[in-house]
Amino acid sequence: MMVLTGIFFEKQSLKKAGVMTYICNVNRRIYFQPLYFLFWVLYFIVARGIFLVYHLEKTEQLTSGEVISTFMYGLRLDLSFAAYISAVPFILSLAAAAWPRLNVGATIKLYTFLLLIGISVMLAADLELYTFWGFRLDATPLQYLNTPGEMVATAAAAPVFLLTTITFVITALFILLYLRAFDFSLYKLAGNRWFLSSISLLYLVVLVLPLRGGWQQIPINQSVVYFSENPYANHAGLNLPWNLMHALLKYSKTSTNPYKYMEEQEAEEIVNSLYREAAVEDKVALISKAQPNVLFIILESYTAKFIQSLGGEKGVTPNLARLASEGINFTNVYASGDRSEKGMVALLSGYPVQTITSIIKTPKKTEKLPHLSQVFEQQGYSTSYYYGGELEFANIKSYLLNGGYDKLIDKYDFDPGTYNSKWGAHDHVLFERVLHDLKQEDKPFFSTVYTLSSHEPFEIPIAPKFPGSDNEALFRNSVYYTDWALGKFIEEAKQQPWWDKTLVVIAADHGHPLPGNDPNHAPSKFKIPFILTGGVLKEKGMSVATIGSQTDIATTLLAALNLPHDQFTWGRNLLAPATDPFAFYVYNDGFGYVTPKGVITYDNVAKRVITRDEGVGDEYLKVGQAYMQYSFGDFVKK
Repeated sequence: MMVLTGIFFEKQSLKKAGVMTYICNVNRRIYFQPLYFLFWVLYFIVARGIFLVYHLEKTEQLTSGEVISTFMYGLRLDLSFAAYISAVPFILSLAAAAWPRLNVGATIKLYTFLLLIGISVMLAADLELYTFWGFRLDATPLQYLNTPGEMVATAAAAPVFLLTTITFVITALFILLYLRAFDFSLYKLAGNRWFLSSISLLYLVVLVLPLRGGWQQIPINQSVVYFSENPYANHAGLNLPWNLMHALLKYSKTSTNPYKYMEEQEAEEIVNSLYREAAVEDKVALISKAQPNVLFIILESYTAKFIQSLGGEKGVTPNLARLASEGINFTNVYASGDRSEKGMVALLSGYPVQTITSIIKTPKKTEKLPHLSQVFEQQGYSTSYYYGGELEFANIKSYLLNGGYDKLIDKYDFDPGTYNSKWGAHDHVLFERVLHDLKQEDKPFFSTVYTLSSHEPFEIPIAPKFPGSDNEALFRNSVYYTDWALGKFIEEAKQQPWWDKTLVVIAADHGHPLPGNDPNHAPSKFKIPFILTGGVLKEKGMSVATIGSQTDIATTLLAALNLPHDQFTWGRNLLAPATDPFAFYVYNDGFGYVTPKGVITYDNVAKRVITRDEGVGDEYLKVGQAYMQYSFGDFVKK
């Protein structure tokens, strides 16, 4: 404040000058540090404005007060990261004040320009990733660094020209602004150097305050920008590089449990009670033959919103509808998370999903998980896994090897001429390979097949069924194509000798925000299909409305086959009676808890309920918190 007051009195003769002219005429070195700090604060304010405009459809749903509040509440994080960035120039300014012959202007300029370019690139990436993921850029992309092609494919539908233009424009504008008004060389050394050194040192010391967010005991965190019940408003308030830095710092910190809502023993008792209540199993025989083959088909991004029997659109998945009518259709199942590698672990190991990390990225932890493939191998089955893409994606290969699969088939086992432009072999090509190989099996098999064509960028090798060229239309057509490929495969499989001895399990790895652009926490984003069918199934046309999670599928499958499933402690048999059925899912840093009375969703950062259906009391919130705490604690101990 003293510096700004001094500026005012020194330039009071410039009564008719504008603010920019005023600043440009402040040319004493003593003003450089606070103005450099303000330069970055201004950049982050503009960046937030770009975010709000880019997601205008969501922004228009906010009140004008909420829009203003994103800037007001977000300012503290803007100040904090501006302080982090300013530390180096502040130190160099102090050195130049103490040793006037030291030329630091070029170094500060290069440092600033590199940061502008880097942060602007991240800003552009975040704009489109938020469209697909529903949360701001964090450490999630680190899980895909070993497979950059797949990481690029995730955002292949992004408007590259627009994002490149945004990056160039904001970078160029702030480089010009820096050269015109904030460049170190514009500020002349004047006065006693020891006085200037003392002021520069004071600036550096004071910088600690905005850096940590003030005098308070606990340093600043994301929760300071959370002011609304609308998650998008809170997300808009986040400072992008601050959020990324925070996520990177905690990315590898999996030795402690950040979710402490109650005493550990209480959380354990609550969670264990959920499974004790469903422990009595129905022994009705569902399988006509002993030791049947098991074909486990995992469908990429198959949301219930495109499945008519689950309340979704008619005509998008006709083959899946037919398969549901021919077998057992579970109509109330939810994905445990919203990423492929997380859904994989939930499906094949019956293990809960983590929010800020994923167990699959730590092989020493996945070694301790139960695996369906291990159970079947112990029963004398051959085991195989088929995927048209790269198994290195998101560390899936290490997880499968820990699961003991006999044979792994991936992208490099297919002719490159069958690839789409980003991921790998199209789904009908994948199914043709599975059909060919299963003819060669001479003993019971457990085979897992994972599709990919309904992943972004939604490329398909057949003519589109539905009109439109936006992402929703492309996604709808890709789901239709995978359904077509699945139907074709099943019809051919029914002609094979092994069909009458085979149980087919069909489930999705996760749901999808489309159609409808569900918010990240919405239960409709997580609802997925789960179907049991096949020649060996005795029950036909059965519908099961019990609420369940992906983590229940492995237990339900093994129970139906009368195989041991004691190791799958996080799953329930959905074909057995349950007094209090539930589903639990997590998104970026929050959870949803689904009950017969409705759904409650909770934000772990803001420490508040996002949505709550009528009839869902605080007792359900406590159960969800207990599950969040106890499941993450189990992950830490692995």
